[in-house]
Amino acid sequence: MSGAGTEIDLLLERMLRMRRTHAWLLALVAGYVGSAYALNTPHTLHRARTPHLVEHHAASHAAGHAIAGTAHPAASAKVPVRAGRRGRAASRAALRAVSLRSGHRVYERFTADSYASSEIFSSDVTTGEDPVVRQAAIDALDGMNGTAVVINPSNGRILAMVNQKLALSPGAEPCSTIKITVAMAALSEGLVTRDTMVQLPGFKMNMTQALAKSNNLYFEELGRELGFERVEHYAREFGLGELAGYEVPGEQLGQYPDHALPESAGGVGRMCSFGQGVSLTPLQLGAYVAALANGGTLYYLQHPTTPEQVAGFAPRVKRSLDIAKYLPDIEEGMAGAVEFGTARRLSANFKEFPVFGKTGTCSNNGTRLGWFASFSQTPQGGLVTVFLLEGGRPVFGPRAAELTGNFYRNLWDRNYFAGKGVQATASVALPATETMSK
Repeated sequence: MSGAGTEIDLLLERMLRMRRTHAWLLALVAGYVGSAYALNTPHTLHRARTPHLVEHHAASHAAGHAIAGTAHPAASAKVPVRAGRRGRAASRAALRAVSLRSGHRVYERFTADSYASSEIFSSDVTTGEDPVVRQAAIDALDGMNGTAVVINPSNGRILAMVNQKLALSPGAEPCSTIKITVAMAALSEGLVTRDTMVQLPGFKMNMTQALAKSNNLYFEELGRELGFERVEHYAREFGLGELAGYEVPGEQLGQYPDHALPESAGGVGRMCSFGQGVSLTPLQLGAYVAALANGGTLYYLQHPTTPEQVAGFAPRVKRSLDIAKYLPDIEEGMAGAVEFGTARRLSANFKEFPVFGKTGTCSNNGTRLGWFASFSQTPQGGLVTVFLLEGGRPVFGPRAAELTGNFYRNLWDRNYFAGKGVQATASVALPATETMSK
């Protein structure tokens, strides 16, 4: 009897221990869900003035609270969308993405196809393109539904434009790639430096951290501080809302609004965090990133389509941007994105030379967009790339960054950069006064 009593006591003790463990696990899960909800729910911020901009040169301990710039564009669905698992078979059916909002689940159904056949390239005009660059971009896309535009930043020549129908389309919401134009506007206005710690709800963050982690709250705050008029001024100065190409057949115009979103839809803050209300084309984004890469010259992009046009190519300058002294501040954040931020998938595939970039992810009407814009710096000259993907769950900015790493790996393995130094240097050395007259 005593033996049976001992077994019963042990059993009761074990059951009690299991109940305690179960309660502890429930508390842990509840805490995790609560923190995830806090991170994924857009915060309502009142317009801040200089007390919210605190100069501080130490790294913020709250950098880990960065909110990735992935969000629904529609005002009725403001919760960031997190990228899910990859899988071709699942992407061909209608997919659901789950996020948390107001304590219950919200479902978004993706109906767009993340993959496409080679037919999307069939109408491309390729005679004047660099065949090695083009094939490297096609191989990098690896069947995904998207476009890749590759530009020589020293003269504005489009070396390859894969899936030209999409590249020349009216554009799409820029998602978090809009942050690099807002960052440059804030630097140009003297609102912040890269080391300025901006006070946000519960933490502080500087520009390097905010660009690397694609923090929405940081750029919403900058947008409210700048105000719509200044934000619009710099956006148009950087080429948004105007054709990026010079006599590029079929190029359509993206749009930049002449008024801010209503406050009920997030106002200028939403426009500055992931570009709600803006339509940006891959060419417009590529031209601006090329200006970052070359020190401030905004070139008209040109796409030669015959051997004669290639042989007679001459750069055409649209205007010069007074941004050179702010470029190190932008570069540090874009380098951080690749090294430890939202674009770190790129560095997993390619590390031979530095690549600076910015991701963007958002979705609308059943289609998710994944952007990645970047420029490289090598002894042989630089390249600018813009990858834009469309589809469902497999599509998001970090995936576009991963494909960009594959693109650079393809070029490196094919010895593309060997012997390019003389040509690139000659292009960079061409004075702006000469290009202005052509």
